[in-house]
Amino acid sequence: NPGRDVFNMKADDVLAPKRQAEIAQVVEALKRFRPTKIAVESEVGDDRVPRRYADYLAGTHELSRNEVEQIGFRLAKELGHKTIYPVDVEAEFPFQRVVDYAKATGRSQELEAMMSGIGDMVKAQGQYLATHTVLETLLFMNADGRVAEDVGLYYRQAHFGEPGDWAGADLVSDWFRRNMRIYSNVVQLVGSPSERVLVMFGAGHLGWLRHDFASDPTFRLRTLADFAR
Repeated sequence: NPGRDVFNMKADDVLAPKRQAEIAQVVEALKRFRPTKIAVESEVGDDRVPRRYADYLAGTHELSRNEVEQIGFRLAKELGHKTIYPVDVEAEFPFQRVVDYAKATGRSQELEAMMSGIGDMVKAQGQYLATHTVLETLLFMNADGRVAEDVGLYYRQAHFGEPGDWAGADLVSDWFRRNMRIYSNVVQLVGSPSERVLVMFGAGHLGWLRHDFASDPTFRLRTLADFAR
């Protein structure tokens, strides 16, 4: 976890032998999808990740702790892929505007209580990982109920606002737009009806991207649970 979210899950060292064996298990599960391309959470148009992948193939780059490399690079190499595809889009996340609105309208305690709930959810994810494998944890976080809960927490932030000052609604709208742009970037990777694109993103994006692809009649959405057996 790069630590850039409001709340960040704590995890033990993924380079430890136990976790390395578990990551190999994740890679084996994802291989059953037989992806033809792998799209990752790195800025679109930035060639640093593809260059690191090329160095990894050449034997001159050692995998970092980042999931893009631990899972994406390993899987791509085992499948014989020549490159990795960055599809992320950086965007504003105007959370401070929501904080300022809550303070100005006497609703700071309400916002703090809601955010505390998010912190508890992230803490629970870390506790789950501590007693489960990486694959089990990913299945836990990708479960339909968990994904819906996460999206619901974004919508609760839209409650903070009023006509003329849609602080929360604008925050959620900006988040939706970012994910729509990511979706659009993935769409551009599809070169044929037989293309199978694996998309790897942080959990906060999951429900939004699922909605985007499930709503597009030209795509068939598959999830991790379809291949982890």
